[in-house]
Amino acid sequence: MTFEELNLNKQLLNALNDLGFTSPTAIQEKVFSVVMSGKDVCGIAQTGTGKTYAYLLPCLRQLKFSKEKDPQLVIIVPTRELVVQIVEEAQKLLTYMSFKVLGVYGGVNTKIQVAELLEGADILVATPGRLVDLISVGAFTGKSVKKLVIDEFDEMLNLGFRAQLKVVFGRLPQRRQNLLFSATLNEEVEQLIEDYFNSPVRVEATPVGTPLENISQSYYEVPNFYSKVNFLNLLLEKDETMSKVLVFVSTKHLADVLYEQMNPEQSESIGVIHSNKAQRHRFDSVIKFQSGECRVLIATDIIARGLDVAEVTHVINFDLPEIPQNYIHRIGRTGRKERKGIAISFVVEKEKEYLSEIENLMNYQIPKLDLPEDLTLSTKILPEEIERVAMKTIQVKAPKREEGGAAFHEKSEKNSKVNVRRNHADEMKKKYGRAYKKRE
Repeated sequence: MTFEELNLNKQLLNALNDLGFTSPTAIQEKVFSVVMSGKDVCGIAQTGTGKTYAYLLPCLRQLKFSKEKDPQLVIIVPTRELVVQIVEEAQKLLTYMSFKVLGVYGGVNTKIQVAELLEGADILVATPGRLVDLISVGAFTGKSVKKLVIDEFDEMLNLGFRAQLKVVFGRLPQRRQNLLFSATLNEEVEQLIEDYFNSPVRVEATPVGTPLENISQSYYEVPNFYSKVNFLNLLLEKDETMSKVLVFVSTKHLADVLYEQMNPEQSESIGVIHSNKAQRHRFDSVIKFQSGECRVLIATDIIARGLDVAEVTHVINFDLPEIPQNYIHRIGRTGRKERKGIAISFVVEKEKEYLSEIENLMNYQIPKLDLPEDLTLSTKILPEEIERVAMKTIQVKAPKREEGGAAFHEKSEKNSKVNVRRNHADEMKKKYGRAYKKRE
């Protein structure tokens, strides 16, 4: 099938032609007719399958001119980088159309984004937290929203945005079309679908866990962090084909440590990105990596979802992810658009369990390769790598008190008096020596 066979208008076809796109991907073809029918959609698609255009094309096709300044289409994504990317993709498709798209996210002065939104926008792309901010100050009412798109739904829940999403759901009109896209479906996702969506049609392009055909996968057993650093430096030094390399680490702290330990001669061609980095730094790092100015980008899973970086030659799993699905998202950064890609994993002893889960998910055994003979294995280890022996805590119980009656002690003399019946006449006789009589 070609885009010409879909029910697209000339403006969108011209934009696609300018971009050099002629045929839809599987998810784009399957989703288009369902969205056009007005039904809710639950799209299951892995990274790199073209799901951004899968919802943009039918939504833009149905977008109508409105005098209202409020957005008709709202797209919610988990990260600011993804907001910027989707705004850019939408603007490319809107080259021959007059609709306005606006992106909002945290880390920017809210007043600036409020002013931009009040000027009017047909399409709003937002992170959940910033959208709730705009709702709270009255800048976004949601009254004109006809379609709601939630991209990377499972990742948003992993990042703790459940409460913000519920606020947004409660503000939007009940009569709207919901388009949900997620790489995986778990119980939490299923429950929110049941609570807020209207029997969505499930569309699945690639079964979860299917290894990507264009990616060559392998792994090496490496004893510790600093040996991994030596190995990465060695690969970058010897392999000239590693021209655009994404290196994934498990934590923000390790990302910074790895960056500091990389070969100083290559420091200018290495970037690092994670959620603790300033927004300007994050954007600059991605831009330099996309342009080729930066050869290596060290990252946490913040950009494993959705961010489209063209022509990534290698993905290095410096640390294996604990969640096996995240391995699929990571390596999906390479081998895109019919190009070949390479994914290499460094595996320490404690990560072999993660490796087994990943292989079970994909139903594929990743080949193990031998370490090169000229690799220097380090004996230095991180504090986090020191094996901690779990000691059983013995609770020392106080001895039980012997059972007995109530507490008892002798009363003092002044408190030991008892009540007696007094005879006034006898007391007077004892005092005066005779009977006491009242005077008449």
